[in-house]
Amino acid sequence: MTVEVPLFPGYLFVHIIPLPGNRLPVLRTSGVISFVGIRQQGTAIPDDQIEHLRKLIENRISAGPHTFLRVGQRVRIRGGCLEGLEGLLVANEGDRRLIISVEAIQKSVAFSVKGYEIEPV
Repeated sequence: MTVEVPLFPGYLFVHIIPLPGNRLPVLRTSGVISFVGIRQQGTAIPDDQIEHLRKLIENRISAGPHTFLRVGQRVRIRGGCLEGLEGLLVANEGDRRLIISVEAIQKSVAFSVKGYEIEPV
């Protein structure tokens, strides 16, 4: 498996048992500054998230970095016929959806944002 451009520039993933004796050789590696996490102790990344990244790479799926979006965050659609539309990002059975609300009447509509580029507001 060959990666031509880093998906997350500036980050190196290591699989180690989190003991001080195991951390030191990593920290002594040229270019490594620290571990990411509370007090720079390192944060374990769930195996399934690493496997998802591996699957993309192994299957040569075209992918690139994207702004981190969290369910519950206000977002805006970029491009297409819905350009500029803003709402609340939610998930429903694995589908990311945008909620648009009319606060005065306390009513909302939800629609799938699949195929749309979205950014945080």
